[in-house]
Amino acid sequence: MLATRETEEGVVFLVKVLPRSSRCEITGVQEGALKLKITAPPVEGRANEECLAFLCSALGVKRNQGTIIRGHKGRMKTVLMKGVASKDIEALINPKT
Repeated sequence: MLATRETEEGVVFLVKVLPRSSRCEITGVQEGALKLKITAPPVEGRANEECLAFLCSALGVKRNQGTIIRGHKGRMKTVLMKGVASKDIEALINPKT
C-alpha cells in the first residue's frame, strides 16, 4: 500500500525511481513507495526533472506544483504534489477501467 500524507500544501509520498528504463511508466508500489520507471539517466538532475514532469502530467497539474523534498541524489525520493489529494495519487496505481 502506498504511504501518503496530506499536509496544508498538498500530498507527500515516496517515489522509487528506476532511471534508464525503456519507457516512462508507473509499475506499482514497492515498500510503501510509488515505483516509477523513467527513460532519463541519473545525470545532472535529468532523472529528477523527468520524474516530476511525468507525475505532474499523470495527475493533470502544472509542473511547478511538484517538488522533490528529499532524495535528490538517490533512487528513493520524497515528493510533494500541491493541489491534489491522496485519492488522486491512489488513482495512479489503480486506474478505473
